[in-house]
Amino acid sequence: MPTIIAHHNITKGAEHWLKSPKRKEFFGTLGVTNIRTFVDPGDPTRVAVMMDVPDMDALSKAMQSQAAADAMAYDGVVPSSIVILVEA
Repeated sequence: MPTIIAHHNITKGAEHWLKSPKRKEFFGTLGVTNIRTFVDPGDPTRVAVMMDVPDMDALSKAMQSQAAADAMAYDGVVPSSIVILVEA
């Protein structure tokens, strides 16, 4: 099961993003586990998640869904800023 890091910008503030239930709701349906959150202390509009992903193809497909768009909108994620890194 690969571990990934996804970093991106947010518009609604780190506190809102950290408290949001949407991340766990969305990724949980994909079997994603061990979700950890990170905030850039020098720029709290830059955040990241690290998680274990059982199926990268399912994740890629799900990220194109309306459910993903809705979760990102709720969290204030800037979709064009998302960068996903996969553990090598």
